This record gives sequence, structure tokens and C-alpha cells, in this order.
Amino acid sequence: MQSEKLRLRKIQHLAHEITDKMNKGEELTHSETLIPIIDNLSRAIGDLTDSYGKYSLDYVEEKVKNAHTLLFNKEKIDVYL
Repeated sequence: MQSEKLRLRKIQHLAHEITDKMNKGEELTHSETLIPIIDNLSRAIGDLTDSYGKYSLDYVEEKVKNAHTLLFNKEKIDVYL
């Protein structure tokens, strides 16, 4: 099993790729894609900011991967799992 530190670095890398793509200046007007991307990222951030410090790395990893997959059109996924 991967260490938590390695998993967090991979999540961070995916988040940076998402940020880079969003800031390229390309016009992203597909709201049917952008809404689930934002939803997944918001859920990941919401889980990480739990006031008790209890978060699920699996959940955060899944949501960031879902957002990345949607933005880069890699494969179809069920974004609301």
C-alpha cells in the first residue's frame, strides 16, 4: 500500500495539473462538465477542512481524480459516487 505522503503528493500533482489547465486561457464553456468538476473539488476541500481533523484520504483522492479525469476527458466516470 502506498504511503500517505506519496498519495498526498499525487493528489497535489493532479490539483496542480487542474489549476494549470484552468489558467491556460482556453475558454471552458461546457457547464455540464465544469459543474461536476467544481462539485468534486469542493467535496474534496470540504472533507479536508473538517474541524476535527478527520478526513478520508480515499475520499479526497477519489474526488480530485474524478475532477482531473473530467477536465482532461480521460474516461467516463460516475461523478456522484
